[in-house]
Amino acid sequence: MDRIALLRLRARPLSLAALFLIVASTPALAHVKWFAPYIVGAPPLPISVTLSNIWFWTGISLVLVFFLATRAVEQSGAGEPILNVLDRITDPLWKRLDEFVRVVIAGFFVAIFAVGGVYLTPDLKTPAEWVSWTQLLIAGLIFFRQTQPLAAAGIIGLWLVALRDYDIFHLLDYLALGVSVAAYLVMGASSNPEWRKHRFEVLRWGVAIALMWSSLEKFAYPDWFDPLVDEKPFLTFGLPREVFVPMAGVAEFTLGFGMIWTPLVRRLSAVALFIIFNAAVYLFGRTDLIGHALIMAIIVSIAADHTREVHFLPALKRRLAGVPAGLAAALVIFATGYWGLHIAIYGVDGKTGTPFGERMTHAPNAEYPHGSHGAAPAGSTAKEAYQTAMDRMHGPMMQGMAHSDPDAAFVLGMIPHHQGAIDMSEVVLKFGKDAKNQHLAARSSTRRSGRSARCASG
Repeated sequence: MDRIALLRLRARPLSLAALFLIVASTPALAHVKWFAPYIVGAPPLPISVTLSNIWFWTGISLVLVFFLATRAVEQSGAGEPILNVLDRITDPLWKRLDEFVRVVIAGFFVAIFAVGGVYLTPDLKTPAEWVSWTQLLIAGLIFFRQTQPLAAAGIIGLWLVALRDYDIFHLLDYLALGVSVAAYLVMGASSNPEWRKHRFEVLRWGVAIALMWSSLEKFAYPDWFDPLVDEKPFLTFGLPREVFVPMAGVAEFTLGFGMIWTPLVRRLSAVALFIIFNAAVYLFGRTDLIGHALIMAIIVSIAADHTREVHFLPALKRRLAGVPAGLAAALVIFATGYWGLHIAIYGVDGKTGTPFGERMTHAPNAEYPHGSHGAAPAGSTAKEAYQTAMDRMHGPMMQGMAHSDPDAAFVLGMIPHHQGAIDMSEVVLKFGKDAKNQHLAARSSTRRSGRSARCASG
């Protein structure tokens, strides 16, 4: 058997493992909050609900099989040849990886400058025009080694400024990624070789932490996913949403975890995530591409990373038993942090009495109507706003129902009727205090918006 045939034979476990991971994952890992209304302060489902979910444990079991099989291959004689194959495939990118990462970071800030009205992602909106010009300045500073630390300071500064408009828990989604990009820029500009050699590792940890943290939303707030499933039911591949959502959360968390493990595990995890994020771009368009540009670039850099070093508990990571132990520890740490911080900030019963604009950050978007909310009807009190909603609904509804054609009367009456329900939901979101009512109103407003649109188009 010649050398090429031998390498191909040894690479088969890599192909099979990658296929398993991709099939077990899902393209619906786009950040739910970009495409659905949400209330950050609403109380999350108790962690016990997740721990008693059979589909959560099914997902965990499948992932453990994949990770253990990959580690077994990595420890065998086939491990190094497989990594060498990956090295040869990615060698052109590896040699210019710094240029690639810096260009993507700069391109990201140019893109959000062009979009305007956001801080660091489409989720964090701001009316301040100077923020956009700061983003353009950051993009320019990235191209010069001497000014990269200034760009890093600008990224951290934007996150801190966003605290004026969004509370700390909301912004934790973006902290790890922002800090890791800033640290990469500082380390990359350093003349200290010890600092420079860890610059890609800090990016890897930042994305891993960001993915593991944000994945917990699928367990804490599974109903945030409902508008997305209503709009695009094919995302679940025919699975019931109560099966699909927890398994999607497991896939996102474990792939993030995989990127802090051993070389083959992290590179396969990166390949799977790259495919998933690209699939999401096809489904969700420019918003997803811009919002995930930094993550996607870092994922590519992980897949292209030729280094074999294993830092942070290397002895644990090299053992097969270390995989379940490490995953269990990560789940405990992140779940405790997520639910614990939410309780510490909002209390056991949550808090939903913040101003309407801060809770529902999505402006109307014709491209993604299921994520849009209108303003509450005018009125300085809830009573006045409810009366405005009823007055707005009653006339058009009665006029529509007076149509001579009973089918047309039904449609013409139902459109203002549903709009009235939407308006009432907006009123309670603006004036209400009860967490359950707030959650119900958010879901009702989204679903009825879609129904009204379908009635109007039909």
